[in-house]
Amino acid sequence: MMIAIGSDHGGYELKEQIKAFLDEKDLAYKDFGTYSPESCDYADIAEAACDAVVSGECEKALLFCGTGIGISMAANKINGIRAAACCDYFSAKYTRLHNDANVLCLGGRVVGVGEACELIDVFLSTEFEGGRHAVRIGKIAALEERERGLKDE
Repeated sequence: MMIAIGSDHGGYELKEQIKAFLDEKDLAYKDFGTYSPESCDYADIAEAACDAVVSGECEKALLFCGTGIGISMAANKINGIRAAACCDYFSAKYTRLHNDANVLCLGGRVVGVGEACELIDVFLSTEFEGGRHAVRIGKIAALEERERGLKDE
């Protein structure tokens, strides 16, 4: 599994710590930036990392900003992305199990590295349950298609 990772300046330190965690777990990743704690825009990072997920270059993405919220909002503007900002185990597990989320967003200013590693572990190891939840994911995709059609008009 190839994982896309990225952060703005608010999530930079946590992203760097998570890279060491992924190395320990022998999980492959591609870093889409930022590469320093200098101020940058999370939307640019979300776009690059999520494009890699949509294209199939990466299976999932881990994104980081100060709270996890801003970068998740940007990520969710990309068709095919289901990003969830999580800060607890239950949410990280069930966003995969029931929502088939393909992007986990964490806040470098609100989640410690130990908790972040636990959330990433459960996110990456939990499979989508399917069934009645697949119908709901189909409805999300239909909303994306509707919005795409409105933009084309």
